[in-house]
Amino acid sequence: MMNKYPRYITPDSQAFDSLELASETEKIVCKNKERKYTAFYATGVYGGIATGYTVGCCLRCYFCWVDWSRDFPERFGNFYSPEEAFGELKQAAHKYKVSRLRLSGAEPTLGKEHLLALLELVENSEFPVFILETNGILFGADKEYVARVSKFTKPHIRVSLKAGTPQDFTRKTGAKEENFELPFHAIRNLLDEKASFHVAAMTDKRIMGKEERESLIQKLWEIDPKIVKNLEKEVVDPYDTTLARLKYADVGLKW
Repeated sequence: MMNKYPRYITPDSQAFDSLELASETEKIVCKNKERKYTAFYATGVYGGIATGYTVGCCLRCYFCWVDWSRDFPERFGNFYSPEEAFGELKQAAHKYKVSRLRLSGAEPTLGKEHLLALLELVENSEFPVFILETNGILFGADKEYVARVSKFTKPHIRVSLKAGTPQDFTRKTGAKEENFELPFHAIRNLLDEKASFHVAAMTDKRIMGKEERESLIQKLWEIDPKIVKNLEKEVVDPYDTTLARLKYADVGLKW
């Protein structure tokens, strides 16, 4: 058990183990096959998509845009069964006349059995695509989890990388340097399982210098050059929560 549940990064923060934080967070946001969400809605990304906004994460990125349910999961959200979550996604899709579904927000791979049951419902539905956005930590630690997700035909996984070196990973996410490799293991696992996926990375030049970017690109190139060609480049957006987290971490950015 963690001595203290980390909320956000400060200059004196102690690095945590991301898998341990995942376990502690699941105790808060998961109950049997139920999982906490704060909202279900539709948005214009991916050409229009119905989205479930999940509660809780196993990283503490100081550039994160997600609302405060990431940091204080015990205070936000309601529990939904897989059937209830699918019903909410379906209702949002029909209301806004979109055909794709997505889980976003904090870290949707928390709560393995909930996610797998939800994917089973999606698999047998009229919806052709399910976007799963993840930081890759759990998929990197558990290849069997990746295999179980990959048996479905609907999911497309978006793996979001946070840093290009172990030291920068700890500085930006709060997690220990040894956790840095987990998202790259996730990419290898997805390749091995022939899953549909692509990689995104927070390469905003204001927080990722040239050497770090080159290190990140080199690591991806060694896994598969196609990943580099199709890399989605992320930038920091000035959401209220992002600005607050940057301030807590004592990181100044020019907007």
